[in-house]
Amino acid sequence: MFARNSTKEVRFNNEFKTEDYHIVLAGNPNVGKSTIFNSLTGMNQHTGNWTGKTVECASGIAKIKDKLFSVVDLPGTYSMLPFSEEERAAANYLANNEMECVVIVVDANIIERNLSFALQVLSVKKNAVLCINLCDEAEKNGIIIDSDELSLNLGIPVVCICATKKRGLKELKNTIYDICTQKKKCFKVERNFKGIDVLNAENHKVNSERLAKKSREICKQAVFFSSEKINDKSRKIDKILTSKATGIPLMLLLFGLLFWITAIGANYPSEWLSSFFDFIKGELYNLFNLLSIPDFFTGILIDGVYTTLSWVVSVMLPPMAIFFPLFSIIEDSGYLPRIAFNLDKFFAKCGAHGKQSLTMAMGIGCNACGVTGCRIIESPQERLIAIVTNNFMPCNGRFPTLIAIIMMFFAGSAFGIVSSIEAAAILLGIIVLCVLFTLLISKLLSITIAKGEPSSFALELPPYRKPQILKTIVRSMLDRTLFVLGRAVIVAAPAGAIIWLTANIYIGNASILSYCTDFLNPFGQLIGLDGVIVMAFILGFPANETVIPIIIMSYMASGTLVDYTSYEQLLQLFSANGWTVITAVCTMIMCVMHFPCSTTCLTIKKETGSLKWTLASAILPTVIGIILCLITANIMRIFI
Repeated sequence: MFARNSTKEVRFNNEFKTEDYHIVLAGNPNVGKSTIFNSLTGMNQHTGNWTGKTVECASGIAKIKDKLFSVVDLPGTYSMLPFSEEERAAANYLANNEMECVVIVVDANIIERNLSFALQVLSVKKNAVLCINLCDEAEKNGIIIDSDELSLNLGIPVVCICATKKRGLKELKNTIYDICTQKKKCFKVERNFKGIDVLNAENHKVNSERLAKKSREICKQAVFFSSEKINDKSRKIDKILTSKATGIPLMLLLFGLLFWITAIGANYPSEWLSSFFDFIKGELYNLFNLLSIPDFFTGILIDGVYTTLSWVVSVMLPPMAIFFPLFSIIEDSGYLPRIAFNLDKFFAKCGAHGKQSLTMAMGIGCNACGVTGCRIIESPQERLIAIVTNNFMPCNGRFPTLIAIIMMFFAGSAFGIVSSIEAAAILLGIIVLCVLFTLLISKLLSITIAKGEPSSFALELPPYRKPQILKTIVRSMLDRTLFVLGRAVIVAAPAGAIIWLTANIYIGNASILSYCTDFLNPFGQLIGLDGVIVMAFILGFPANETVIPIIIMSYMASGTLVDYTSYEQLLQLFSANGWTVITAVCTMIMCVMHFPCSTTCLTIKKETGSLKWTLASAILPTVIGIILCLITANIMRIFI
């Protein structure tokens, strides 16, 4: 990494000033570093990637008293000996950069486990403060921490805080200030352990065992328990949620409820957004007519670009705005590691990593996010398996197509609460089948092109916590919903122009789109589809949300993307163009099993650094989808 420049210019309150000191936040994952970082830096922060790495970091500026402090929030890591990109970036930064103070953040509820990493940090950095977070939870669990005794044993100041309630933050700031200005010096003690060479793993096991014993010894002197029933409530919950008998059924029930809430809750906002965009569209027509803008530009800009963008936003935003916050609440509650625990044995049998279950769940929201989440998997070949198979989980952009077909052909005649429950149940069944295919393909990859030794999986089950619902919703909207929507909008705008051009440029008596659909029709009929559906999937590469609108446009031969007002009208249109139950089933199969969208492909290229694996990630599900459609269509034709 790079050594710090003591005269570095930093931007603070829209002004460039000279940085006085440099501090770093380090600690295990899920100990509250980000909350502390946000409290220190406020709005003076930004995120980015480590130079030459695919690891996101956060940095910002904090003003404490009369000094400016640059603050870096390192990725959460369990060890100074790196196994993943995050751990490697954190370890290298601590070992090779100059800093006046390291804030080592630990969880008061699992302080003995966290202290092992703290001791490793102290082997390479002396100026530090131990920040014990989540002290309110520890008090409820009957954990009493003698901070003075800890300070004497570690040779550094110790501050107890509760970051979410902003308790102890003033004391933490003052301690950081005193250490950096040398008003408070870290005193020397005999720590009875050797430093760890973060670039050499040869003696790491011996040193780790020594540090674990030292951590246990320190905790015996400084940590006490007022009750023998600590975490008894969490253990009782875990007996249910991680049980072999009830763990997976409850997980399926929870995700079924999540899908149902998303399906039924997104309908009204989608209709409102669609009506709003239609109103704006009418006003744009009036404006273009007033300005006498040629029909060609009116068509490509309004009927092409604007209509596509409005479709993507109105169809994609509501379910994401519901799904992502709910998923984040489940994540913050501590339940996701339990899902990984329940599925770990299945992934282990397939030669994959248990953490793949977490990245697979992320893929339900967005495959690009799921691919990025694969960074948490330490083993290169297991990370590659997770990246290649992530697309087998239908992302949020495919839900509109799946839900529309389910509601039209399989959810009964009533389009209300009962049908939404049926739709959620069918959608959950599709997700389960996708999980099975993910496991199957992971097994095939692990014994063929991604063959390697399986890695160990040390899974930490954090205590259950009450999510901060408002903060979680805001963070989810900013970090996930709007971020993913923004990327979809970027690729959907040029896609709208291309779609309109293919539908409105004529050669002879037919449009380019008609020639393409006629050419693809024999192949489409062979696998239970038609040329229009196949072409819609091809043109939907930039954004999966546009598949249904493209199909409607092609069938109505209107030359523009056309909205529909109800599933009944859409069913009539599709049936008039030859759709049957076979067509519906095969379209759903191809919707799930086809190449990723352009955003996901770019993300795969970035994460793997290989065009070969990007192509493999696109070709593999497409070939499997074609084979499944071919088999399904022929079997159903025999019996129907």
